[in-house]
Amino acid sequence: MQLALFSPTVSYTPSVSADPTALYVRDPNGVFVPADIGRVLDAARQIAHQVLPERIDMSKPQQVKEFFAMKLNSTLEHEVFAMAMLDAQYRLIEYVEPFRGTLTQASVYPREVVKMALAANAAAVIIAHNHPSGMLEPSAADLSLTKHLRTALSLVDIRLLDHILVAGNKTLSFAESGQL
Repeated sequence: MQLALFSPTVSYTPSVSADPTALYVRDPNGVFVPADIGRVLDAARQIAHQVLPERIDMSKPQQVKEFFAMKLNSTLEHEVFAMAMLDAQYRLIEYVEPFRGTLTQASVYPREVVKMALAANAAAVIIAHNHPSGMLEPSAADLSLTKHLRTALSLVDIRLLDHILVAGNKTLSFAESGQL
């Protein structure tokens, strides 16, 4: 999806009457359509991913929380479980969102988490998920999952460094709050 500000000097083929003050995105068929907030944020995430350095330093807690707040923003209407797989110097190897759920839960499979971390040759992992409700309080299931993943990853010598909870524009670090 590409962002474009309508310009009368450039030839566009919008699917609706062109508004010279509107922001447009190119849909998968190449047609420019008016951008709603979801499309703009999706395009912004894609652009941010392209311009971020390849090996982001994930050793600074504040930077980690900002990273996940950007990725798991408040416009998501369902829970998303994400992973940042890191090298031995805690630089980002790969970011993935392997599990999506409903408004109140996402099913996460420890076996799959371990497989993905091994496939990326990760030395460490930071996991994160969002709460679309805006509540920044971890549930009992969140705490239980964190313990299970920490144990499963440790069996193959991969450290679980943190679990970040994103709610609205706020974040909670399980490590900083003593819950990891």
